[in-house]
Amino acid sequence: MSASGQTLADHSRRNRFGRVLKSLSSFLVVICLTYLGLLAVTFFIGRVIPIDPVLAIVGDRAPEHVIAKVREELGLNKPLYVQFYIYLGKVAEGDFGTSVLTSRPVLQDIQRTLPATIELATLGIIIGAGLGVPLGVWAAVRRGGLVDQLVRVMGLIGYSVPIFWLGLMALVLFYAKLDWVGGPGRIDVSYEYSIKLVSGFLLLDTARAGEWEAFRNVLSHLILPASLLGYFSLAYISRMTRSFMLNELAQEYIVAARAKGLSETRIIWGHALRNAMVPLVTVIALSYAGLLEGSVLTETVFAWPGLGLYITNSLQNADMNAVLGGTIVVGTIFVGLNLLSDLLYRLLDPRTQTR
Repeated sequence: MSASGQTLADHSRRNRFGRVLKSLSSFLVVICLTYLGLLAVTFFIGRVIPIDPVLAIVGDRAPEHVIAKVREELGLNKPLYVQFYIYLGKVAEGDFGTSVLTSRPVLQDIQRTLPATIELATLGIIIGAGLGVPLGVWAAVRRGGLVDQLVRVMGLIGYSVPIFWLGLMALVLFYAKLDWVGGPGRIDVSYEYSIKLVSGFLLLDTARAGEWEAFRNVLSHLILPASLLGYFSLAYISRMTRSFMLNELAQEYIVAARAKGLSETRIIWGHALRNAMVPLVTVIALSYAGLLEGSVLTETVFAWPGLGLYITNSLQNADMNAVLGGTIVVGTIFVGLNLLSDLLYRLLDPRTQTR
């Protein structure tokens, strides 16, 4: 290679490294600002709502001097910006405070309840995406047909019917009347204290221990709330898949593929769906995040001991440390899934890597 060619190659590598470094710096700045905004919003909302955490600790009949002393010990007598600064320091150390409701560190409570929510939401998104994507593809291919009309009706019901009402009706029918599934809760009491929790995911722990009877019991409790969440994600994913597929099927490369004599199956599943998966990955990731943060009503109806029920009970008992800690964790998961979907988007669509 000539000296001029080597110089151009070195210059090109330096430019590429500079672009990568600039992109990484921007990425880190966005992450820091996002988390700072999340912490600020959750903190100040927790301070301005008409719930006094001091009264939740000492009771509303405590003497004034006791209330003032506890308020001083908690730092609630200081200006809000000082309280926020102290709170940032504690969160950076992984300290979300102590729960008034359980008298345990909030982080321990979150570690105990989060696996239940993840287990529920994961099975829900598997059902939603596993059925929603094929139904959306079929609806787009048979536009105006029976499946297309069915997908539209399912989407309309999914957007219109309150999830708590549907959950109650499902419990009445499948549990109380037909006895096909387990009732509220995560597992029957007879199995609850015989299972050694390792990961916190009961399906995984019972299967690892070979406790297949307990595994079936856990699955019988899980399948109904997970199917309910899966249905609501299915309604959204199938409609979006249909929309993306209709857009792809109208492209010129589909006409060219048919002109070359490619089979309809290969055109639909090998070309159209492959290109539609680029934006669909983001839809599925955000749907999963929505199930993780939006399962509060489902967990309440089914008495599911997850993070959503924990936050709800904490809010009802003015346990603001637990509410703020749970909200931050949910927000962190949502931000993380957004970043993951963005990364997958870049991997699936090489055109974005050059921007």
